[in-house]
Amino acid sequence: MDNLVAYILMALVMSMIPGADTLLIMKNTINYGAKAGRYTILGMATGLTFWTIIAVLGLSVVIAQSVFLFNTIKYVGAAYLFYLGVKAFVDKDIISLKSVEVESDAQVHHSLSRYYKESYLQGALSNILNPKTVLVYITFMPQFININENVNQQLIVLGLILTLIAVVWFLVVVYIIDHVKRWLEKPQVQKVFQKSTGLMLIGVGIKTII
Repeated sequence: MDNLVAYILMALVMSMIPGADTLLIMKNTINYGAKAGRYTILGMATGLTFWTIIAVLGLSVVIAQSVFLFNTIKYVGAAYLFYLGVKAFVDKDIISLKSVEVESDAQVHHSLSRYYKESYLQGALSNILNPKTVLVYITFMPQFININENVNQQLIVLGLILTLIAVVWFLVVVYIIDHVKRWLEKPQVQKVFQKSTGLMLIGVGIKTII
């Protein structure tokens, strides 16, 4: 691998740039707690791992060179982000401390389990259906690969580094949000934030296909 330090710095910058992942993690952390944010991160890591495997198998180049496959991923991904945005905008399901106090332990556990599963799926699908991730593997990573060495091994290492950096950064984001969200506990403020996040997700979905 060439210029590993430069790759790590650029991967960190890409992770820190706000996008669909950041919006989903913020939304789920504020609405359903830090654990939901971590489940979203786990889903995101699953999506990145999926594309690492695809890259190693050589399918990412095939997808990028196939207009039909690439556009299919692009439009399905955009539609999914649009769906999440609309759902966040109209959804009234927000877990608050007050609601937890009045519900039984069984009810709370059932509700939280459902939100954790949804958070994981949102993180995974938003990455698997993100055409920009394909471009990262066929335009960004090759710049740091030494063709005289084992290319697949280098792809695996670079993919794992990218995933690890993204996971660490978003864990920091969840930690910060979880510690500053006390002033967001008011239902009115949470609703405004959720609707704003929904609109931004819709915007990201539209931008994906432009």
